[in-house]
Amino acid sequence: MIEKFKTLFFVKSSLISLYLALTIPIPFISIDKLKIFSLFIFVLGLYLIINITNDYVETCNNKISYKTSFISKTLGKKNWEILWKDIKLIKTLPTSQGSKVYYFNTIEGDNFLIPQRLEDFDKFLSIVSKKTGLRVKDISYISPLWTYKVLTFLSFLMIIGEILAYKNQMLSILNL
Repeated sequence: MIEKFKTLFFVKSSLISLYLALTIPIPFISIDKLKIFSLFIFVLGLYLIINITNDYVETCNNKISYKTSFISKTLGKKNWEILWKDIKLIKTLPTSQGSKVYYFNTIEGDNFLIPQRLEDFDKFLSIVSKKTGLRVKDISYISPLWTYKVLTFLSFLMIIGEILAYKNQMLSILNL
């Protein structure tokens, strides 16, 4: 049976909302000659950020696959696929922020980063454990989920602030 594990909603929402918070003002503050171009670039950037957050993992009886979009591939991310029987061990490496990342190490000596920002992560780890026989108890999200929620919340506060500032500016212009 094929199982599909998408990127966590809160990871997607934090990246998209941060993009919006940082770029929404640009089409409004650009000079008249560049308004259409800046709006086009804004929409293009939004399309790109939505597209690159749609990577996912598929598992089946024989293998695990990491699938990226065309745009992600263009930016350097690669699809990969490993047969369960080829996974020898799971390696751990610390990150500079004090977290840990995990890699599937194959019998050929290749290393594949284990995605740690997936929905239904416990089910994903359960499948990995059953198919490989390896211990996955210590594997967790790369960063706590609350960090993505806080980033989303702060980004929405920024967007609201930008909308209110723009509204007040328009009202003051109309009152002149």
